[in-house]
Formats: sequence, C-alpha cells, structure tokens
Amino acid sequence: METSHGICRIAVAMGETHSRVLLEQVDHWQEYLALVNMILFCTGIPGHYPVSETTSSLTLTFWYTLQDDILSFEEEKQAIYLQIYRPIYFQLVDVLLHKSHYPSQEEYASCITDSVSTFSPLGPTSCLLLLKDTEALLFGFQSIAETIDVNYSDVIPGLIGLIPRINISNVMLADTVMYTIGSLAEWLADHPVMLGGILPMVLQGLVKAELSVSSISTLKRICRECWHDLAPYAQDILTVSQDVLIKGIHKSSQSMWLMQALGFLLSALPVNEILGRLHSLVSPHVQQLDTLVQQEPNPTNKQSIIHILGLLSSLFTTLDINRQADGLEGAASPRLSSSQSTHNPVVVVLQQVFTLIQTILSKWLDDSEVVEAVCGVFDKSVRTLLHDFGPMVAQLSEMLGQIYSAFPQASALDLARQMVHIFAGEEHHMSNIKNLIEVLTSTTLNLFQQGTKHLQRHFCPRDHPDIAESFMHLHAQILKRKPDLYLSDQLDVKALFFCGILSLKFPETPTVKAASLFFTELLPRCKDMSSLGEVLQTDGKLLTETILQAVGGESPRSLTEHFSEVLLTLNRHCPALLSQWLKETLQTPGFPSAQVSTEQKQTFSQQLLREQTNKRRVKEIVKEFSLLCRGLQGSGYSDY
Repeated sequence: METSHGICRIAVAMGETHSRVLLEQVDHWQEYLALVNMILFCTGIPGHYPVSETTSSLTLTFWYTLQDDILSFEEEKQAIYLQIYRPIYFQLVDVLLHKSHYPSQEEYASCITDSVSTFSPLGPTSCLLLLKDTEALLFGFQSIAETIDVNYSDVIPGLIGLIPRINISNVMLADTVMYTIGSLAEWLADHPVMLGGILPMVLQGLVKAELSVSSISTLKRICRECWHDLAPYAQDILTVSQDVLIKGIHKSSQSMWLMQALGFLLSALPVNEILGRLHSLVSPHVQQLDTLVQQEPNPTNKQSIIHILGLLSSLFTTLDINRQADGLEGAASPRLSSSQSTHNPVVVVLQQVFTLIQTILSKWLDDSEVVEAVCGVFDKSVRTLLHDFGPMVAQLSEMLGQIYSAFPQASALDLARQMVHIFAGEEHHMSNIKNLIEVLTSTTLNLFQQGTKHLQRHFCPRDHPDIAESFMHLHAQILKRKPDLYLSDQLDVKALFFCGILSLKFPETPTVKAASLFFTELLPRCKDMSSLGEVLQTDGKLLTETILQAVGGESPRSLTEHFSEVLLTLNRHCPALLSQWLKETLQTPGFPSAQVSTEQKQTFSQQLLREQTNKRRVKEIVKEFSLLCRGLQGSGYSDY
C-alpha cells in the first residue's frame, strides 16, 4: 500500500506540474495518455477512502488542472485534446460513482424486507448492488446540482419523474434521495408542475426520525424556493408537520428548521387564510406553554419552555406576508396599508400570548436563558416585520423596561437596539422609545457606577461583559439613528462617556469592539451637541490615556485595531485636543511602558497626528507602537 501510494504521488506531481507542457508535446501524446490512465487507475484504486485507502484523494486536483489546461488552448487544439481526453473523463465519472458507493455494511447487507421484496426476482446480491448503484447515481446528481445550474438540463425532468418510484425503506438510500430533491429545489421552482410527485415523498420522509436532517432541510429548501406554488399542498404539509412536531419525532434544532419552513409556506398563502392556519399551528404549543407555566419551575420545565419559545422564534423569522421568501431575487412585494398592517397575523398572535409571556417572565426573570428565549421571539419578529411590528412597540417597551430594571440582561438591550434601529425615526413611537432608553440607561449606569443588587444578586460590571457590550451597541445605534435622544435631561452624558471608557478596559474582544464603535459614533457629534462637547473637553484626556494604556500592554495585542479606530476618530474631529492630550500623557516617565523612549513616543505622536483619513496607516502606526511598548519589535511575535 505504501509503495502504490508513493508511485501515485510521483505520477500526480508530474501530471499536475507539467500538464500543459506534456499536452503541447503532440508527438508524444500516447505517452502522456498512458500517464493520465495511470492516474485514473490511482483514482479508482480498490478500497473505501479513507478507511482502507488514502491514495485516491491525491489525484483529484490533477483532474481540475488537466481540464483547465485543455480549455486554455485555442479552439482548434481544444477540439483535438477533447477528442482524446473526453473518453477519459467519462471513465472518471464511472470511477467516481464506484468510489462513492457505501461500503457493504450491515445497513446495506441486511436489505429491509420491503426493498428485498421489490427486487425479489433478482436475489439479495442483485438487490444490494441496485441499492448501492442507485444511491451513488443520486449522490452524483446531487453533487452536480449543488455545483452548477441545471435549470436547462434535459436530464433533470427524467430524474424528477423517476425519484417517486424509488423505494426509500433503506435509510441510506432515503437520505440521499432527500438531499437530491433538496438540491433540485430551484429547478422545481421553475417547473412547479413536478411538485405534486415529489412532495409526498418528502412528507413520507418527514415522519421518520432517522431522516430528520435530510427531510427537514429538503422541505425547508422547497418552501423557500417554491413558496409561490405551494398553496395547493399547504394543508398536507401543515398536517404532517404539525403531527411530527406534537409527537416530538425530531430533535429541537431540526424542529426549529421545520418551523422556518412553515414560515415560508404560510407567507405565500392568501392573507385572509394566514391567521387561521397560524392559529391552528401554534395553538397546541401555546397550550403546552400555558400548562408548563402553571407548574413550579424546574430544569425539565425550563427546557420545554425554551424549546417552545424557540419554535415560535423560528416561525416568526420567516413568516412575513409583505416580502418574498429569503433566497429569491427581486424587490419586495407591495406592502400592506397602515390600517391593514395593524392586523398582521404575527402581531395578532403576539398580542394574544403577551400575557402568557409576562407570566413566564415573572417566574423565570432571574434565568438568562429563558429571558433570552422570550426576547428572541420579539427580536425575530421585529427583524422580519420591520414597521409592521409597530402596534407592539408600546407594550413591549414597557415590559422591557420593567424586566431590565428588575434583573438586567443583555438580551433585553439587544432587543431594544433593534427597536431603536427601526422605530426611532417614527414620531408616534418616539415617546415609548425615549422612555425605554432612559430606563435602560439609568439602570445600566447604576451597575457601572457602584453595582446594585437585583433579586438578591450582586452585579459587578466586570462579571457581565455581555451587558457592557450590548449597552455600548445600543448607544452606538442611538447615536447613529436618533442622536437627538442625547438632548434629554434624563441621560447622564458624562456617565455614559465614562461607561464607554470602562468598557474599553474589558479583556473581551466583543466588548472592546462595541465600546470603540460607541466612541466612533459619539465623537463626530461633539461639535454639534454642546453637552457632548463639554464632556469631551473634560474627559477626553482620560479617554486618550485609557487607549494608550491599553495599546501599551494593558490589553491583548489583538485589540489594538479597535483602539486605532478611536484614535483616528479623535484625530479627525478634534486634532488640536488630541495633540494636547498626547503631549500631556506621553510626557509622563514610563507611560504607557518603560520599554519606549521619549523619542519613540514623540515619533508615534507625530506619525499619528499626520493621519486623519488613512485607516490602514493608523492601524500600522498603533500596532508598531504597541510592539515597542511590549518589547516585541523585531521579534518573531511581531508578525502575529
């Protein structure tokens, strides 16, 4: 085996490296053809990769190289080479199909009774070969369909017509059948007449736990790509799906995928039908949720509650009556009028279960996973419905403020950020958004300033980098979408500035990145907003000092890129102040590191102040200074 492996490596290396040269030796084409045939033999070497052989994979790159080199010649030479090597590639297809056969394991050796009876005149050996050949061919079609556009292929209609005739009692064969159908979802979208023969097979696979991943992913692809032609089959799909969800046939993650598929399906139905079908779909789960909430909290109940909330989140991720399904090109469908949008089916359902959700929160408020799952339901709905979510803004804002005041959690801040992103520009929602921001900000600033106790639990900012990160992202979004909120007397701008400085000192990359984003949004507005300008005048030096400390060794080197962005923003919008702060802070002996001399600090300051636009150059300057501070300049570590 080792000898054949070595010979194969030599042959492949020769073929790959000198492919074009050997092709050009027209007088010796037979010798090169012999080498190609030798590599073909290596591709088809007996055994199953990678268990009993590891040689065949060495040859795969060669076949790409040979193909590319042939196609790089002018047309006349191409025709000659194609005449010689096309038969080789046909043989390669046969070899690859043979190599893709499953090994003769128990799954194939013991053919399922139904499969054997189908081919009983052929005997068990022929049955086994037929199953393996059929599976390999389907795998080949699937691989091609995933790689190239098959919409204009004259082979696919015949394949689609044959697939429903395949017996899927064998799990391995059935799995490949499902994936093959899924790979042809785009083709089915262009040929919807074929859906009637294919969907029953997919639904047949949906009820089998062993086909969970393949059948659900295939149904999801069909619902996403063929949504506009699924109305005649909607009832069958919903009935089977609801049945498997209630019985718990599939794992939690696959059930989420299934709900996403149903969201695509419901989005395509007539608007007057959606609410009724949505109610019938979610009612059993809402009833189960209501039952769980009445019981005393325990780990089992918790996981069931999170699972059901996850199902709703997944459904609302894709259920949008106003937009085309994900994955389709084109503009959004005409949106409903404002009077109609208040009756969006998702909003109606959310309003109906809102009291139940409040009850869940009252019992599980101190559990971050449950709160995150609750916020996830609304977050996915806001992202999907956008402005159609408007009727929920008032009550959701009030609820978010209450739960965050009682027990601060990052998921509530993330949901608030989405609401700011979408509704901050709408005057009729402005009051609710403003009140929510003031409550969230006041509560978080208390955590940063002295720490507080919530539900018998002490909060220390350093223990909750996720809250710091989400809070910085929230205020970066406010500054980007509605900076006028910073004119409120209820927002302590000085405390917010200091909160950002504290967040820059966190060791976690996401938190530092969020704090850097906060300052890059805040600093450009200091000229136009007097309150921000005053804070910058008094605390800008502290910000500069904090960044230099971090660059000088207080923070990991991987974070210097984010610090450089803040320095660039300072230099762009207040260069005179930055120059003054750099001079004052860097003149301190040993600051930010004893490793750098006064001359090196002066050079850094001069280089930095010269750059007000070139982000890449500023990153290089800050990185070089950071290496100097750490004594790594010129060492092997400087490249990392």
